[in-house]
Amino acid sequence: MHRHFGFNPHRARHSRDGMSGHGGHHHGGRRGGGRPRLGRFLEHGDLRFVLLALIEEAPSHGYELIRALEERTGGAYRPSPGAIYPTLALLEDEGFALQSGGEGGRKLYAITDAGREALAAQKPAVDAIFARMSSVGADDAGRDKVRRAMENVKTALKLRLARGASDAEAAAVAAVLDEAAGKIERL
Repeated sequence: MHRHFGFNPHRARHSRDGMSGHGGHHHGGRRGGGRPRLGRFLEHGDLRFVLLALIEEAPSHGYELIRALEERTGGAYRPSPGAIYPTLALLEDEGFALQSGGEGGRKLYAITDAGREALAAQKPAVDAIFARMSSVGADDAGRDKVRRAMENVKTALKLRLARGASDAEAAAVAAVLDEAAGKIERL
């Protein structure tokens, strides 16, 4: 077993941009059910410009940005506060974002003119990231529909078999399932 003790500069560098698998949700690799995670789409520094694009759309609090990213990916990616807040602080240090007090003392972040200029230079890359986010969410939605349908079939079969089935009824059920399998293969 390989263990990390102490400071790991590689992990620390990536955690500022939301790519570390530590302390957050769904970063890199595969998630339960074999679904891809968005972390692999974010290269070093990408989270800065993704957040900048989101706050250009509307000034936002950190948790609103987390929810926005989760929604854009259909739940496939949810960055941790430990990735979002340091990145927002970096944007503020760079002069790309400003914060002001919002309701309940939460910090509201807005883009600055310097932030708009920096974002404009990164627009093609940011647009590509948002396109990948949308496709991940759409892919997951399609898979979820198939999983739901599979569960419906499984439940219907259990209920039907629990009531008992004659040989003819069992053969009819098997024929329906075989026909469905054939249609699925031909899609």
